[in-house]
Amino acid sequence: MTQYTGGVAPEQTVELEELARQARALEAAGDSLGAVEIWKKLLALLPPESPQAASIRKKVGAYDPGFRAQPPPQPKPQAEWIKRIGPVGAIGAALLKFKFLLSGLLQLKTLLSMLAFFGVYWSIYGWKFAAGFVIGIYIHEMGHVWMLRHYGMHATAPMFIPGFGAFISLYGSPANVAEDSRIGLAGPLWGAGAAIVCFVMSVVYPGSAWIAIARTTASINLFNLTPVWMLDGGRGFRALDQQQRIFWLALAAVLWYITGAGLFILLMLGAAYRIFWKKDPAPAPDWGAFLEFAGLLALLGALLAWIPKGY
Repeated sequence: MTQYTGGVAPEQTVELEELARQARALEAAGDSLGAVEIWKKLLALLPPESPQAASIRKKVGAYDPGFRAQPPPQPKPQAEWIKRIGPVGAIGAALLKFKFLLSGLLQLKTLLSMLAFFGVYWSIYGWKFAAGFVIGIYIHEMGHVWMLRHYGMHATAPMFIPGFGAFISLYGSPANVAEDSRIGLAGPLWGAGAAIVCFVMSVVYPGSAWIAIARTTASINLFNLTPVWMLDGGRGFRALDQQQRIFWLALAAVLWYITGAGLFILLMLGAAYRIFWKKDPAPAPDWGAFLEFAGLLALLGALLAWIPKGY
């Protein structure tokens, strides 16, 4: 199972909450100057590109018109040569993403936890399956990291826990449920890409470990789309209104009937819980999130239907 954790770094959480409490107390007491100083201290502890930092900059600016905070860094525009050379530019962009994937391996904690994870599964299933398994999970988690950075939030590289999966920690929180859903669905989207690559390799090299890796990777990413708890599907489901949730449930039922993949039963149970028991739909529909979510269900279901079970 994979997930990513929200909030700021654990060691800073208490300090940030205490500073925010002090600032609000001073505001309530009418001490705006004192509140501004506390907000400035809190601002210094946050990543400058985070939504929280932007909100606090506005708050401080309202009290202190002379305040000039350093604006958050703007993302670098794509190189013009990539835009101009058509298909080659697309290859260049893909290489940039490949470079991004490798960047996480430069973190010692990530690399060591990844090797420990690999060692455990090597002892059980052999090194070929273990290598593909761990890389598939790594790609899934880096999908979350990529989207978090797209929204201006800093996130750690993945940490692996044998028997559990992997997780990342983010500094800040999504601005709304639309961002949260895209961040949650980015992991299965990248994971589905990894499963497709493995499936293609299983066709090129029949009878190899690729088929087992492809099916396992597809299964893990489909499981993560279960719309409950802190799973990626739970975050994606937050952006759907009641009607979209019912459509989603119907789609999952159709895909279960067509593919025979038992995981869809679990997804349907999770959706039924959110629709009929928890009842927490979004106030407005988000068709972008719905189409991405539905597309992932169909893609991963198709992979599980195409990939042979006997391996």
